[in-house]
Amino acid sequence: MKKLYTAILFVAATFTLQAQVKSPKQFLPNYGEHVTYYHQLESYFAQLVQQSDRIMQQPYGETPEERALNVYFISAPENLKALQDIRQNHLNAIGMATAKTTTVADKAIVWLSFNVHGNEPAAAESAMQVAYELVNPENKNAAEWLKNTIVILDPCLNPDGYAHYGNWLRSVTGFSTHPGTQDREHMEPWPGGRQNHYAYDLNRDWAWQTQPETRQRMALYNEWMPMVHVDVHEMGYNEPYFFPPAAEPIHDFITQYQKDFHESIGENTSKKFDKEGWGYYTRERFDLFYPSYGDTYPCFNGAIGMTYEQGGINAGRAVKMRNGAVLTLQDRINHHTAAVLTAVETAFLQKEKLIKNFRSYFKDSRENPKGKYRAYVVKNNGKNIQLSELLKRNNIAYAYADETRKLTGYHYQSDREKEFTLEPNDLIVTTNQPKALLTQVLFEPQQRLSDSLSYDITAWALPHAYGVESYALKAIPGVKTKSTVSYKGKLEYDNVYAYYIPWNGRESVKVLSLLHKNGVQVRHAAKESTLRGIKIKRGDLIVMKSDNRNIADFEQTISVLIADKPDYEVIDSGFSVSGADLGGEYYPLLEAPEVLLLAGEGVSATDFGQVWHYMDNVINYPLSIIDIQQFNRIDFSEFNTLVLADGWYNFTDAQKEKLGSFITNGGKIIAISGALKLFEDAPGYSLTAFATDKATGEEGEAADLLAERFSDYEGSERRSISNSVPGAIVENVADVSHPLTYGLGSTYFSLKTSGQYYQLLAGAQNVIYVPKGYKSFGFIGSNLKKELQNTVTFAVEQKGKGKIVYMVDNPLFRGFCENGNLLFSNALFLVN
Repeated sequence: MKKLYTAILFVAATFTLQAQVKSPKQFLPNYGEHVTYYHQLESYFAQLVQQSDRIMQQPYGETPEERALNVYFISAPENLKALQDIRQNHLNAIGMATAKTTTVADKAIVWLSFNVHGNEPAAAESAMQVAYELVNPENKNAAEWLKNTIVILDPCLNPDGYAHYGNWLRSVTGFSTHPGTQDREHMEPWPGGRQNHYAYDLNRDWAWQTQPETRQRMALYNEWMPMVHVDVHEMGYNEPYFFPPAAEPIHDFITQYQKDFHESIGENTSKKFDKEGWGYYTRERFDLFYPSYGDTYPCFNGAIGMTYEQGGINAGRAVKMRNGAVLTLQDRINHHTAAVLTAVETAFLQKEKLIKNFRSYFKDSRENPKGKYRAYVVKNNGKNIQLSELLKRNNIAYAYADETRKLTGYHYQSDREKEFTLEPNDLIVTTNQPKALLTQVLFEPQQRLSDSLSYDITAWALPHAYGVESYALKAIPGVKTKSTVSYKGKLEYDNVYAYYIPWNGRESVKVLSLLHKNGVQVRHAAKESTLRGIKIKRGDLIVMKSDNRNIADFEQTISVLIADKPDYEVIDSGFSVSGADLGGEYYPLLEAPEVLLLAGEGVSATDFGQVWHYMDNVINYPLSIIDIQQFNRIDFSEFNTLVLADGWYNFTDAQKEKLGSFITNGGKIIAISGALKLFEDAPGYSLTAFATDKATGEEGEAADLLAERFSDYEGSERRSISNSVPGAIVENVADVSHPLTYGLGSTYFSLKTSGQYYQLLAGAQNVIYVPKGYKSFGFIGSNLKKELQNTVTFAVEQKGKGKIVYMVDNPLFRGFCENGNLLFSNALFLVN
């Protein structure tokens, strides 16, 4: 009788549990019919955590708009109780932790990421269904998987973007759906919900981690180092579903075991889709090359990284496709759910192989690195502060030299082997570490392209991105190292005449920003000089006591404002040993910028966001943002600097005249990429597409068009890339005497992401230009590569009392080129 009573209680408890764990459809009345509000998504997962013992929540941060970021661990209850032991054992096996316990068995670790792009809502919507299927007591298959699998599920990597899109869609729709595209629910307004608060594309930020959402997520990612990572997306609604295998180019460092798992995923997922009659494709378009995606970054960290793409962008709740079928939100959810659960199932089925290969990946990459070089030396420079932070965020070990030694290595800037002197404080990164392969991916000078039809940029070597003299070595140097940089002691002084602040990186810019905001008068050096014990370079900052008589306690105030720049010096006399005295014409005062940034339709949202984020978040300098539709209301007398991000500006003649008056009256315009079209061949400006021989350029284009008449259709896409550049690093010559180049050196490596170019300008200063026979890294189309010789990349034109800074390339592209960040700061603060 007692046994029967116990059995009845067990059945009753099980029935109660089943009744309490609600599906998304049971919990959310409009699920699958309308996009879910973010707070509803949070409530749904809270319900799962409360009602199921297979899921637990871990908050990992918040967004710029203060929405919560969470992951959910889903596994068998006994695994969740031993979660930290499982994690420690896993990290210990790949050399990333010392602690280990024998009380838990090895598990497959699968990380599922949804909705990195906010306006791809079927991703977050399907996250709820995937979670439900995994914890549903009636799903016996899932229960079996979870005995040997830890699933880490992030339902929304971009809550701000998802909320922007969802709130907008809810606000513009009624009860009826509009499958026809001529309705506003299919016409998302600027800037859209794809990006995060700062209009950054978070799916390009995995390695660079410029955004708070990425940094917080990657800190947790590196604590777990999953074996499989699934990145869930949407694409244009007329597209069928995409799942692995990926397209070429596939990076050489992607291993055979990773490719084999992709094949298994393709075979297993195709069976599910074939059974349902759902359309799909593989091996097209989505490659594995650029290292900062949600599929490639995990691959370079040993995991099976995968992109899943469902047609759905701009589909709203339902849309009629080209084939006549109506695609609903529920359809998109169903496709994602089936594909993602198949990934979990495949990881379970291949658990032993997965664990073995994952561990071998780290052992092999450390003992037999794939790349050509085993160590990288970055000479001591102010930008190394940011470089070391980037390495730290990626769990890449580094050290600083603590002795002087003659060495030979590949010199990035000259693209050849060269002898150099290693000196104390030079930064050293070696492959003798768990993150050896990721290190090589980020530092290798050249990455081989197996196919030139790449989805993204094809060059990103950190020494070029940071603009610091660097060397790659084929062997690890046996030199004495230390963990931190040592700064020389301050000079003794009896009198505070001025403060000297080197202009050598982001920290310099942040200090100048702080000084300007506090009303401090600042000068900068236009000539190299030597004072007692101090060598002053062009661009270095000087804060003179005589310029700031209004500051009551000058010494105490300035020392507090510049405290975060440890290499500053106190100067006790303005008299130079060589060069110029501090009070002369070679030390002009800097004018504090009053900055306006235009936003709105016609402006590239991501490029606008890069400027906004840099000003607001990186250097913390105030700016006004005005929608371009309000242009006629702008009082330009309140500003001295206007930034025009990349875009397609369509100003009236009267508005163009207003811009011209702003410049001639002393204003400065910083025009980036597409914004240059405003001034191209316009009366009164020097910017022309064919500065020396317009007829020849036009005739060449005409000849190309005539030749294409005899080309076949199949090769049209490949022919088109001969005039394009998905993203390559291009060598430029820099005029070191111009303020735009201060702190950059005589050679500037620019990241070129479009085929836009201009010949050297007449009537303007061609400050940074591509020389004949230039060096380049990454893919550039054969025709474009020839045309780029002797073209200008950054120029400055004087017009009346003001200036225009022409930026053909965007120096703030994705925020990871630290040398570009400094160049933009030069344009903002030093070009007066």
